[in-house]
Amino acid sequence: MPFEPQRCPRKKLSFLQVLCVKLCGSLKCYQAHFYSTVAPPDEVTVSYRHGLPLITLTLPSRNERCQFVVKPMLSTVGSFLQDLQNEDKGVKNAAIFTTDGSEIATSTLMGFLLMNDFKLVINKITYDVQCPKKEKPSSEHTTELENMKSLVHRLFTALHLEEFQKKREHHLLEEIDHLKGQLQPLEQMKAKIEARSAAKTSGLLWAGLALLSVQGGALAWLTWWVYSWDIMEPVTYFITFANSMVFFAYFLVTRQDYTYSAIKSRHFLHFFYKKSKQQHFDVVQYNKLKEDLAKANESLNRLRRSLYLQTQVEELNEKN
Repeated sequence: MPFEPQRCPRKKLSFLQVLCVKLCGSLKCYQAHFYSTVAPPDEVTVSYRHGLPLITLTLPSRNERCQFVVKPMLSTVGSFLQDLQNEDKGVKNAAIFTTDGSEIATSTLMGFLLMNDFKLVINKITYDVQCPKKEKPSSEHTTELENMKSLVHRLFTALHLEEFQKKREHHLLEEIDHLKGQLQPLEQMKAKIEARSAAKTSGLLWAGLALLSVQGGALAWLTWWVYSWDIMEPVTYFITFANSMVFFAYFLVTRQDYTYSAIKSRHFLHFFYKKSKQQHFDVVQYNKLKEDLAKANESLNRLRRSLYLQTQVEELNEKN
C-alpha cells in the first residue's frame, strides 16, 4: 500500500523523507509528493465572521496561521499590534502604514483602519492587506437598528436613572463642600480688604465735602468782608467754569458720568485692587471659584427638581 505524504503534518518532514526513500526507493518521488503539501500562503487576509472582522496572518517564529478577532469600535491599532506581539514573542517590530507609506497612529480605531487597504510591517517584512468592502445596510435595516438602540437606551435610563441621579447628587455635594472650603480663607481676606477700601472711599468723599465747604466759606468771606459782589462775581463764574472743565475731563478719561455713585464705585475698586495686590489676594482665582460654586449649585438645584418631579409622578401613578 503506497504511502501518501500529503496527509502528514509539515513538522514531521525529516521522518517522512527517510520513510519515503525506503518505501519508494527514490528521493525524487518523495519531493514531487512533498511539494503538493504547501502550507497556506504567507499573506494577511481580512474577513468577517458573525459581523466582526477576522484578521488572519502567519506568525513569523512559529510559522503558523493565527486569527485575531477585532472589535472595530473598541480595539485600536496599538492594542492590535500589542496582541500580535503577545501571541508571538518573535515579533520584534510591528507597524501599520497606509498604502502611500504614511504611518497610522496607534490610537486609531480599527474600525476606521479597516475601511481602506493598508500595509502591515512585521520584522521589516511588508504585507499588503486588502480589506473587503462591506455592503451598506438597507434603510429598513438601519431603521430597525436605530429603533433597537433607542429601546436599549430607554431601558438603561429607566433602570439606572435614579441610581445615576443619586450618585450625581452626592458628587455635586462633595464638589460644593470642596469649593466652599477653598473659598473660606479667601472670603475672610476679601472681607478685610473690602472694609479697608470702603473706609478709604468714605474718607475721600468726606474730604471732597470738606474741600467744597472750605471753598464756599472762602468765597463768602471774600464777598461780604473783603470785597464786594461786583468784584467776586467774575471770580465765582470762572471757578464754576473750571469745575465744569474738570467734570468733562473726568468723562473723557473714564467714559463715565460724573455722578457721586460712579465716583464712589470707581475709587472703591481702585483701593480694593491696590490692597489685593499688597495682601496677595488672587482676584482671578476667587472669581473662578465663585463661578464654579454657582454652576455646581445650579446643577444641584436642577437635579433635585428632576428628582422631585419624578417622585411626584410615581405618587400619582400609585394613587391611580
